[in-house]
Parts: sequence; structure tokens; C-alpha cells
Amino acid sequence: MRRSGSASVAIASMLLCGALAAHCSSSAPAPAPAAAPAKPAPPPLESTLSPTLTVKELMEHIIDPTADWVFDAAVVDVSAKGIVETKPLSNDDWLKVERGGLLLAESTNLLKMPRRMAPPTQDTNKPSKGAEPELAPEQIEAKVDQDRALWNKYADGLRDAALSTVKVARARDAEALFNVGSEIDKACENCHLEYWYPGDRKAVLEDQKKHVTYDPPKKPTPSKK
Repeated sequence: MRRSGSASVAIASMLLCGALAAHCSSSAPAPAPAAAPAKPAPPPLESTLSPTLTVKELMEHIIDPTADWVFDAAVVDVSAKGIVETKPLSNDDWLKVERGGLLLAESTNLLKMPRRMAPPTQDTNKPSKGAEPELAPEQIEAKVDQDRALWNKYADGLRDAALSTVKVARARDAEALFNVGSEIDKACENCHLEYWYPGDRKAVLEDQKKHVTYDPPKKPTPSKK
């Protein structure tokens, strides 16, 4: 009987120790899961912008033809036969003016992209329209590189004039087209006088004063009876 009682006590002790061990193991914090491997940082994005046209080609093939959409929309032709005035009439006419302003404004971002001034095969000895010869592309590039902020300022001037055209087109203000056309022309001319033919500045400014300006006729006020 003593052996049997000892065995019972031993068995009870074992069960108690097992229960305590199970309790201790269940209350212990679970091991933290293994950290996921860190993802490699994405490589920095590199600009893939690669200009196709030179500045002169950009002017010839994009900016000048687009500006003509605005210039040709409001024209006053004075001849021996009288005065013929052209203005946008239909929605399509106005849409073309609006698109011209938007494309012209967006093209100023292309002007800000560093690019060559002229094709390498261009004849740099060809004189400009004025009395002074046009600067060589290398000279123009040197002026731009020396103060690119000034170059961007002239581009912004063209953008502002182009955005004014968009407002006028959306307002269907035919008379204001003459003013925004002049703003675009002056913005272009200011840049040209700074970089392309600075020697012509005085002559061009004097010539501008001689140009005939057009003031749209005012509607007659009804006479009071």
C-alpha cells in the first residue's frame, strides 16, 4: 500500500509539473515573425527628353504657323476698294483661335528645353531683314547659356500673350483679337531683338512707331429725339 501511495503521489506531481509547464509556455509571448526582406528602392527616373528640332526649326514648323491661326483670324485689309474686315464668325472659327492660343502657350515649354539654336548646315552668314547681320547660332547659344533665366522670361512673355488669346476666344471678343495679336507679335519681336539681331533694335523700334494702327470703329450712339 505504501508503494501504491508513493506511486500516486509521484504521478500527481508529474501531472502538476506538466500543467505548470504548459501554463508557463502558453503565457510566454510568441516569437516575433521574421521580418520580410526589404524591397530594393526603385532606381531614380531619368529624363528621356530628347529634342528633335532646333529652336529655329521649332519656330518655323510649330510656333510661327500656330501664331498665324491667331493673326489671320482678325485682319483688316485696306485697299482702293475700301476696307475689308475679317473676324471669326462660326464656332469652328473661334475653336481654331482657341487651339492656336493653347498650342502656342504649350510650345513655350519646348522653347525652355535646352536644344541647338539652328541646324549645323544652316548658312550663318545670311543677313537678317534689318541692317545688321543675324548673330551666329553659337553666339546666340552663348547668350542663352550665360543667362537662361532671361531666355525663360521671354518664353513666359509669349506664353502669357498666348493665354490671353485663349481668354479672348472663349469670350468671343472679336475686337480684342487685334490686341492679343499685337501682344504675341511684340513678345516674339522682343526675344528676336535680344538674341537674333540685337543690332537692329533701334531700327526696329523706330519702324514700329511708323506702323499704322487700326482702331475698330465705334458704334454710333443713337441720337436723342
